[in-house]
Amino acid sequence: MMQAVLLPIALPMLAGALCMVFWFQPRLQTYLSILSAVLVMLSAVWLFALHAELGILVLQLGGWQAPFGISLVADTLAMSMVLIASIIYLGTLIFSLASQSKTSLRYGYLPLLNLMVAGVMGSFLTGDIFNLYVWFEIMLIASFGLLILGGEKAQLRGAIKYVAMNLLSSALFLTAIGLLYGMVGTLNMADVAVKLQAIEDQRLIIIVSMLFMVAFGIKAAAFPLFFWLPASYHTPAVAVSAVFAGLLTKVGVYVLFRFYTLIFTQDLDFTHHSILLWAGILTMVIGVLGAAAQMSIRRILSVHIISQIGYMLVALAIFSPLAIAGGIFYIIHNIVVKTNLFFISGIIYYQRGSYELKKLGGLYKDSPWLAIFFLLSALSLAGLPPLSGFFAKFIVISAIVAERDWWTLFFAVAVSLLTLFSMLKIWSYAFWGKKPEISEDSPMPRLTGQAYWMWVPVTFLAVTSLGMGLAAEFFFQYAQQAAYELLHPHHYIQAVLGE
Repeated sequence: MMQAVLLPIALPMLAGALCMVFWFQPRLQTYLSILSAVLVMLSAVWLFALHAELGILVLQLGGWQAPFGISLVADTLAMSMVLIASIIYLGTLIFSLASQSKTSLRYGYLPLLNLMVAGVMGSFLTGDIFNLYVWFEIMLIASFGLLILGGEKAQLRGAIKYVAMNLLSSALFLTAIGLLYGMVGTLNMADVAVKLQAIEDQRLIIIVSMLFMVAFGIKAAAFPLFFWLPASYHTPAVAVSAVFAGLLTKVGVYVLFRFYTLIFTQDLDFTHHSILLWAGILTMVIGVLGAAAQMSIRRILSVHIISQIGYMLVALAIFSPLAIAGGIFYIIHNIVVKTNLFFISGIIYYQRGSYELKKLGGLYKDSPWLAIFFLLSALSLAGLPPLSGFFAKFIVISAIVAERDWWTLFFAVAVSLLTLFSMLKIWSYAFWGKKPEISEDSPMPRLTGQAYWMWVPVTFLAVTSLGMGLAAEFFFQYAQQAAYELLHPHHYIQAVLGE
């Protein structure tokens, strides 16, 4: 039964391998990929049911008991991330039925997407730090390929910065792993958490924790390490931008939550209340100011990824049960909303042929359902009730108020208002603005399949955001359970080590 923990990783990896075998049959690749995504989603639901019955699920690969083997661990946080990632995986594939060019399908889009998702799932479920490094590399190599599919100059320029910063992150990650192994002689996360308690020289622990923080901060696009993201995320195909925005940076945030609740909690005043807190505040502010200055939908959405990461880091830095629960709620909400906004930008592009706000207009009259779905997602991102973003921000802000941190409160509210300004700017230009005159000779993007496939994930994710808001108490209870497990790591340690 514990073998179920392996399914969300094995299925997309197998699909990626089979897609490479059937390289010259893109239709068969599509069927295999969608089948994989459906099975991954079903396996994620199964994991939830097993967790409700058995508690934290642990699979010791190869029969080697921890800490000597590789552990896969499915606690509430990991399972929540796997489930939402499986939804984004399936939604991206469905959106791709209409949006991906035949060229990208011929040159490896589906194998790369499947392998990237396998890396994401492995990162969520692994209980071993070196194994986490391996999954990160699989995820990043696949993302490199997805980023440059099409070979346009803007893509290549963005890819250079993306690759350079992520290679730096990987180098720092590997260096930190070597130092940590030299200190405790193990890389099993639960075992590391136990053995670090016996280390007397706290300064060395702080140095290693800072190396991990910088490495994961680059992957999460946190201040001041974020500049690669706005230079690259708006350049690939819109389906790729959507899955990048929804999942890739959240993997970095997930690992920060995991490491800085389980392993590095020795000096909260320094690592959390100082470094992470100010990194979160500055990430929020710089990101939203950058978004407010943009006049392209995808650029606005790309830079807004940064500002939203700031709220998650602030929640982790406060380190209270309410803040951690709010941060987890915020991560899930943001994955749904941000992915959907990129999907919507793709539909706008295929209707108007541009992402530039000054070249758009009249979409409210031409496509009222698109306008409704955009409003649901945009207002959720800004934090208006009764949408999921309101409750996510309300919980985080409530935790800030409980700590009487008035400066952080000021920045959190101000960034939310500026986010609303950015979303209303898109609305006023693209939906309420005057419809541009489009010449019959103007080149328009061509779809590879039926356009209605693009509406399926957009509709589902918009309704999901609304549902998360209307049933916020239900989702918040799961977030509280995940927060409880993170702040009481002995449950995780006991499940993995059997102690």
